[in-house]
Amino acid sequence: MDDTESTTTSADENTGNLCDNPTRDTLAEGLLGLLKPTVDQLDDRVRATRISQLELKQQIESLNEELQKVRESLNNHPDLDPYVKKLIACKHKVTVVLNVLQASQDRLNEIRRMVNKEKSVRTTVIRDTQSLEPQQSTSGIISDRGSIN
Repeated sequence: MDDTESTTTSADENTGNLCDNPTRDTLAEGLLGLLKPTVDQLDDRVRATRISQLELKQQIESLNEELQKVRESLNNHPDLDPYVKKLIACKHKVTVVLNVLQASQDRLNEIRRMVNKEKSVRTTVIRDTQSLEPQQSTSGIISDRGSIN
């Protein structure tokens, strides 16, 4: 053998051998058949993810615009503190009036209870005094015999 001759085969020679070998072709087709559905499914999922990301980007941009509008409206809000203080003062006044009315109603209920009690006492006293007084007729005096004179 010469030093110039190579003992190794070139890539072209190996490629030629691959195409001619039916076992290797069958094996390659089998691997391709196994991997192709997975690769296709992965490709579909990547495509769906990209679409979802674009939709999300649009929603984020829309939300950003809405937040800018809210920020602008917050910067232009009227000063509500004086109105809140007025409402608190009114609430305090209403509470005071409510307490006065409640106390007045309690007093009126007590007075009504005392009046009813006094009425019942007077009615009892009047009944007792009427039962103690002799019965008199307005048409005349009754004699001992029960006849009118």
